[in-house]
Amino acid sequence: QVQLVESGGGLVQAGGSLRLSCAASGRTFRWYAMGWFRQAPGKEREFVATINGSGVSTLYADFVKGRFTISRDNAKNTLYLQMNSLKPDDTAVYYCAARKLPGATMAAADFDSWGQGTQVTVSS
Repeated sequence: QVQLVESGGGLVQAGGSLRLSCAASGRTFRWYAMGWFRQAPGKEREFVATINGSGVSTLYADFVKGRFTISRDNAKNTLYLQMNSLKPDDTAVYYCAARKLPGATMAAADFDSWGQGTQVTVSS
């Protein structure tokens, strides 16, 4: 099972940017589809973005389209989430997840491994 460690969270003002990273263990990273999810206080975990194993195909939640970009560097076993034009509603713990198949998916149940999460706080 792949191990995932997120980093890059923090406190930012509305309109600002952050770049999250997710470092994955193992030598088969390119075989895994990856995703970002988030969970705000008192709310359920929700899908943010996903990317297939090769990095060619991506899907986004409607509320981040045009603001967030998911990408990956398979040579570095790392997943990224570039977040621009951040809003207070984006405040949440952000989790990366790995799926043992290369096809991108939005369903949390399709992912097999999860990181511990990184806090993102956007002030107004």
